[in-house]
Amino acid sequence: MPTGVALRAVRVQLFDAAERVLLRDGPSGLTSRAVTTEADCAKGVLHRHFDDFDGFLAEFVLDRIEKLDEESLRKSVGTGTVVDNLTSALTAVFESVAVAIVPLVIFRDELRARLQREWPAGIPVLTQAAVMIGGYLGAEREEGRIAEDADVETLAATLIGATHLLFADRTAPAPEAAQVRKVVETVIRT
Repeated sequence: MPTGVALRAVRVQLFDAAERVLLRDGPSGLTSRAVTTEADCAKGVLHRHFDDFDGFLAEFVLDRIEKLDEESLRKSVGTGTVVDNLTSALTAVFESVAVAIVPLVIFRDELRARLQREWPAGIPVLTQAAVMIGGYLGAEREEGRIAEDADVETLAATLIGATHLLFADRTAPAPEAAQVRKVVETVIRT
């Protein structure tokens, strides 16, 4: 890219490029050069906006966590079926970049250390998804649509873990909705 050309929404452009590289090439392919090449900008642009590449990655992960759609799940409380709502929400989480973020965080020690400053437990994207699902289940419990004594935090963590296993192999075809639904039905029934 020629010097002197203004970039608009640099962070958004770089984060979107990082997501495309991560989804296409996996964590080992996610380098600062790959991101800036994908974003069609000079490598120095990334380093002008972030202290270093791990700082960029930490902000990228936190940005993608914010994109988890908690609002639509909350709006579904009391509507449809709990199983359908959870199946849709879990599929949306794991069809997003979330499943690719997990190995990235595991792969990079410095990134994990930085993220633990804000998220002291777990893998941030999975932890936030579990909080989102737990909040939804708690609201459905208040509506009387799941058992009054349901441990919603444990159910949420179990749903996240079991669904992640379905989506974990990024080279395999995504699981069908029926597979996710079966996991949800099994966990919610327990």
